[in-house]
Amino acid sequence: MTAPRTLVEKIWADHEIRDFGNGYSLLHVDRNVMHDLLGALVFEPLDRMGRKLPFPNQHLISMDHGVDTDPGRGDETKIPGGKEGVQGLRRKGKEYGIENYDIGDVRQGIVHVVAPEQGFVLPGQTLVCGDSHTTTIGGMGALAWGLGLTEIEHVLATQTVTVEKPKHMRIWFDGKVNPGVTPKDMILHVIGKIGAKAGNGYAVEYAGPAIRSMPVEGRLTICNMAIEMAVRFGIIQGDEVTAEYLKGRPFAPKGALWDQALAYWRTLGSDDGAKWDREVQIDCSAITPSITWGTSPQDVVAVDGLVPDPAKAESADRRAYIERALKYSGLEGGKPIAGNKIDVAFIGSCTNARLSDLRRAAAILKGKKKAAHVTAWVVPGSGLVKRDAEAEGLDRIFKDAGFEWREPGCSMCVALGGDKFPPGSRAISSTNRNFENRQGPGVRTHLASPEMVAAAAIAGAITDVRKVL
Repeated sequence: MTAPRTLVEKIWADHEIRDFGNGYSLLHVDRNVMHDLLGALVFEPLDRMGRKLPFPNQHLISMDHGVDTDPGRGDETKIPGGKEGVQGLRRKGKEYGIENYDIGDVRQGIVHVVAPEQGFVLPGQTLVCGDSHTTTIGGMGALAWGLGLTEIEHVLATQTVTVEKPKHMRIWFDGKVNPGVTPKDMILHVIGKIGAKAGNGYAVEYAGPAIRSMPVEGRLTICNMAIEMAVRFGIIQGDEVTAEYLKGRPFAPKGALWDQALAYWRTLGSDDGAKWDREVQIDCSAITPSITWGTSPQDVVAVDGLVPDPAKAESADRRAYIERALKYSGLEGGKPIAGNKIDVAFIGSCTNARLSDLRRAAAILKGKKKAAHVTAWVVPGSGLVKRDAEAEGLDRIFKDAGFEWREPGCSMCVALGGDKFPPGSRAISSTNRNFENRQGPGVRTHLASPEMVAAAAIAGAITDVRKVL
């Protein structure tokens, strides 16, 4: 009789080709998604060896990282080598028979938005991509993680990759979710509670009643930020909510295959009695709308709370950490986080640029205007998100409020595509990282939900979204 297993252990076993006996396994890779920063370089080993892809239809390209998000854009980019990356990957994709969601294709967008949207990833599968936020796809019930260039080359050549076996952690969300609290607030709360290094070496399953009742797009947000606590694999069990989301999407199975897939997905839940190396309990009733104050996603405070006071730190190391973060962020310890003036408001990224995110932000902004001094952008996660938002009139709400409505791409998640905010400006952002200089030289980034970004844009300062709801 098989011992009780976690969801990750079941997927791992189904994909394990060889256990090397040293803590590593060779796994079969079901899906691989590629973005433009990889360019033609990733195909050089195949070119040298004269090899073909074993399964071209298991790979997908979407231009997202370096492309401009300016209306009317083309191949030209604001970063050195960006144009060459786009054109090189386009050329190689055609040569190797890989479907490409290119600039101008309505399906183009951020890889971690596009893959679920197209049904390119299914529960129980493995998916890789050359980007650390591939953990996002765990929200589909898949085992998904980011790879380096050499590993991607191995996947292209063999449809396999060697991976270190993880320990297993479960984070259980229980209790009532308060008004104004979003999946973004929930994951920020977790990272703030257990720290940015807590998941190192673990696969984390997010579970509990609050997760089961969450739509797929919220689950993608939760898993997107798994990497911000050093987790390589973040996952949520695929269930009837996942199946309903996937049904009818372009790559989803159909007919008898759909019924077979459903039957398989139902076997994948973590078993009662499965062994967890660590368990974390989260009381959702204790979570309020949250925002970061420092230079790491773990620097989290309730929006109605106070910036940490270094004088009250529990250790000299902690005091030095807070002092450094406050020096960069330009905040004063012991003072309210709300009320700090912002210069920039950004809604976008693989964390929060899906249609449901834009709907919620637009509901806050409807009939209102952003503060005159605030620069505000919305960058949809994909061309389909953009199209559907425009069909609902959301673009008009954003534009009437004074936001720029831009083309799909990673944009200001990181200042790669040539999009940058003014040096030293204070930004509130629906993205996933608030590192020093992440959104441009000296830019001080506060991570928050799209609703919080919208509320701050109106007020011209960090504000409690519950006052606007």
